[in-house]
Amino acid sequence: MELSSTSSTASGRKPRYRIETKSLSYDLPSNFGFFGAAATAPRPVLKNVTCEAPPGELVAIVGPSGAGKTTLLSILAGAIPPCRVRGAVLINGRPMDVSRFRRVSGHVTQDDALFPLLTVEESLLYSARLRLRGTAEDSAAQARDLIKQLGLNHVASSRVGRAGMVGAISGGERRRVSIGVDLVHDPAVLLLDEPTSGLDSASALHILTILKSMATLHTKTIILTIHQPGFRILELIDRVILISNGSAVHQGPVHQLEARLTDAGHCIPLHVNVLEYAMDVMDSLIVQPPTTPHEEVVAANTAATVNNDRIFYANSLCGEVYILTERFFKNVLRTKELFASKMIQSIVAGVGLGTVFMNVSNLQARVGFFAFSLTFLLTSTTEGLPIFLHERRILQRETARGAYRVSSYVIANAIVFVPFLLAAATLYALPVYWLVGLRREMDRFLYFSLVVWLVMLTANAFVACFSALVPNFIMGNSVIAGLMGSFFLFSGYFIAKGSIPRYWIFMHYLSLFKYPFEAFVVNEYGGGSGGRECLDMEVGGCVLDGVMFLTQQGLEESKRWSNIGVMLGFVLGYRILCFVFLWFRCYRMRR
Repeated sequence: MELSSTSSTASGRKPRYRIETKSLSYDLPSNFGFFGAAATAPRPVLKNVTCEAPPGELVAIVGPSGAGKTTLLSILAGAIPPCRVRGAVLINGRPMDVSRFRRVSGHVTQDDALFPLLTVEESLLYSARLRLRGTAEDSAAQARDLIKQLGLNHVASSRVGRAGMVGAISGGERRRVSIGVDLVHDPAVLLLDEPTSGLDSASALHILTILKSMATLHTKTIILTIHQPGFRILELIDRVILISNGSAVHQGPVHQLEARLTDAGHCIPLHVNVLEYAMDVMDSLIVQPPTTPHEEVVAANTAATVNNDRIFYANSLCGEVYILTERFFKNVLRTKELFASKMIQSIVAGVGLGTVFMNVSNLQARVGFFAFSLTFLLTSTTEGLPIFLHERRILQRETARGAYRVSSYVIANAIVFVPFLLAAATLYALPVYWLVGLRREMDRFLYFSLVVWLVMLTANAFVACFSALVPNFIMGNSVIAGLMGSFFLFSGYFIAKGSIPRYWIFMHYLSLFKYPFEAFVVNEYGGGSGGRECLDMEVGGCVLDGVMFLTQQGLEESKRWSNIGVMLGFVLGYRILCFVFLWFRCYRMRR
């Protein structure tokens, strides 16, 4: 597929795109049976669909539920891999190159991928900054123009929100924002899945009027699916593709469909529009579409699967990281429940644990404090799992459109939590350290605070890693809780390293609990006054001091910093794994 044409370039006009399908067929993949369940055979969803969508027209794919409308639109958008499709999708007469086609098209699905805490203007602005080359002022101007074009001026400063959320914009306005996010880079082709779903008749007509003007004035190719349009919406549609049981019953202007019904002996009642009536008498309209010879279909399909996966991004890696970090910061700061609860949790836990272990000098109690403190710190960051999972869905869509790199997302996501968790670590360490009565030395307090911060960063990276891997929240919560429990078990606190079976010893070295626990112990009992502190006094004098205790545990003062290095390695390692998992997910979606 060529992304430009000589005629367009010579005249200065934007390229136009005619989309065609030739004998397109698609079967729903079979499911393998598990636990005694019977396997299901592949189910045909589309059967030899031949149709076209010319530029400058509003084309509607219409049909009853389950007819295959969304599947056809997904194939046209490149969301379903061409290798799974029989037949061919042609762009300006050439086989579709999915990677390139996505750069000149927009695909709006039924479920929106918007950040609820961003305003309407911010949603379009960030999309513009990520998709367009040019200055921030150019992107802002483009966003403002689009807001005006979509009739969203009155809610530009309102937050998008969620359905049922107080102060959220209406469903029709949210649909227009979703459309705007994909229109911001001025695509020549726009594909929309049920843009009027769940809307009242006035909102639905407003959206279709906007789409009609875009198709006419800007010569865009606009294809949408719609279940049952009313009279006024039907007047805006230039061409319909009527689908029944996966087959194209009719494709062409509405007046042609009316003529076919009349020729077949039908009389359309005055109170029923043409499409409604056509769906009731579908059997009389079924005509076998022209088929493409087998050899031609195979050749076209083979050519269609050859993709150029190289994507040209609007911003540099650093530019993407800056924009995404700014967007993340706004979302985190506006998530008041998460932000406030984390800060309050840190203060309450610090004061609470500090008063429980206040001035406890007993060795067993103090080591117990270190263990419980780490248990709290490592398990208190899993509240970020639903946020990561929601962002993952948005990430997959935005990277599939070529908005930014997966690596930019991972870096920005890591950066945004650094100051957030530093504040939480400080609010926890300040009261608990001095109330418990740990070593009254500033360097030891700063080291303790550093370890607390690294523990939080490690747990955050761990959750981010597995949120990229697991399919949903329930599975993620189970996996994270199970692994955290295993890390506690094999840390060396509950069962000595020498007693761990050899085939489980690898878990001891992978434990997120082991290294900060050792760091706490060495910080308290290593060198200086800590090494001289008597931990067990008998009649004959001190039988156990700090140095002797560390020797018993196989710890040295040098491990004070080597453990910090290992913890930094965990933070980096889990972030790299997060990138690998997310990259693989996004690559599969892009393919």
